[in-house]
Amino acid sequence: MEQRKHWWNGRWGRLARRDVFLRADADRWHVEARSGGAEGVSRFTEHDNEESAYDTVRHLLTGPGEWREVAAVCLPPVRGTGQP
Repeated sequence: MEQRKHWWNGRWGRLARRDVFLRADADRWHVEARSGGAEGVSRFTEHDNEESAYDTVRHLLTGPGEWREVAAVCLPPVRGTGQP
């Protein structure tokens, strides 16, 4: 699975932080909405096409906070994928 985009609401702390991830796996698109940082709780949706996935992302980003995209170069490597 390839991570395509990542947004966060600009807030620090376990109770305030929210993240939204857009991922692609072959012809399936996945959106993860996470509350509470890395140790938080996630909700997942699966989509048949990119546009449907982006519709979900746009809906999620209308929530409170100063949503900003996280640049891919700032992301730490995902453990267990064999990538450095």
